Amino acid sequence: MSASSQSPKGDGLLQTISVKILKRVGKEEVAYVYLGETSRGNLVEFVESIQPPVPREKKWVLIVSTLAGCPVGCLMCDAGGFYRGKLSADEIFEQIDFLVKSRYPNGRIPSEKFKIQFARMGEPALNEAVLDVLKELPARYEAPGLMPSISTVAPCGTDSFFEDLLKIKEKHYRGKFQLQFSIHSTDEKERDQIIPVKKWSLEKISEFGKRFVKENDRKITLNFAVAQEYSLDPKVIIRVFDPEKFLVKITPVNPTYRSKENNLNSDVDVERKELLKHRNFIEELKKAGFEVILSIGELEENKIGSNCGQYVQRHLMSERKIVDGYQYV
Repeated sequence: MSASSQSPKGDGLLQTISVKILKRVGKEEVAYVYLGETSRGNLVEFVESIQPPVPREKKWVLIVSTLAGCPVGCLMCDAGGFYRGKLSADEIFEQIDFLVKSRYPNGRIPSEKFKIQFARMGEPALNEAVLDVLKELPARYEAPGLMPSISTVAPCGTDSFFEDLLKIKEKHYRGKFQLQFSIHSTDEKERDQIIPVKKWSLEKISEFGKRFVKENDRKITLNFAVAQEYSLDPKVIIRVFDPEKFLVKITPVNPTYRSKENNLNSDVDVERKELLKHRNFIEELKKAGFEVILSIGELEENKIGSNCGQYVQRHLMSERKIVDGYQYV
């Protein structure tokens, strides 16, 4: 199955966008994962999801790939098994346009919160084309609820990307941009094991956040996919970060092949909605004035393969299947 669409551009011209859909898995009332081939022949995965019982008119989330694979190789992420280069801005838009045109052919998106996450496959800060997409998005659709989201490990050498991102946010997305830094551990040596690339220190993330978050802006998210094997010291977060600029989000370590291979055990009790070993981490941060979000999401997405760190292509290529994820493929 292939799909093409005519997408309005900011200058009033039309551009033909095409992506070949190779596979779709999921459920209409939760999420779909698409495996597609771009116009340049790159394999990509992209996702659309809702959060039951919230209807699509209230919140609609798209998650798109920015690289063909990923060179980072985080311990819990299945998308880091290969890397074939950067996607062009057109290839990123092919994913977005396909999903938009499938639901809203006229380009008018009525969702009160229309969130586009650059987080499916690839570290977005390694691709300058993401900035080009962000510049064009506001004029491309009629979407008053548009809120882009970048999730990053902040690799070293990407300072210019973040400086340009700050300028774009100021021009187009004041109060409607979500920036998330993946932290996972408060121990720097452990962070280097979990995220095996040179990256910004916690102190540098903090300094950037002081400039990025201005009046009416959303706080920057510090994300922790918490495993029982990780170190979480609330004193480090309290010492380094300003609760007026940053919030903390706790997520489970999702059932991925990489997390299984690296013997990572999630510290989130999804039934009781609490941490096990690191419960004190949340309590101390709240006492210090931090907003803390325990984000579990729909467990059905583990079966679909649409949760963070999951990658359907890895499941299709694996001979030994994991039993608590990717059941719908």
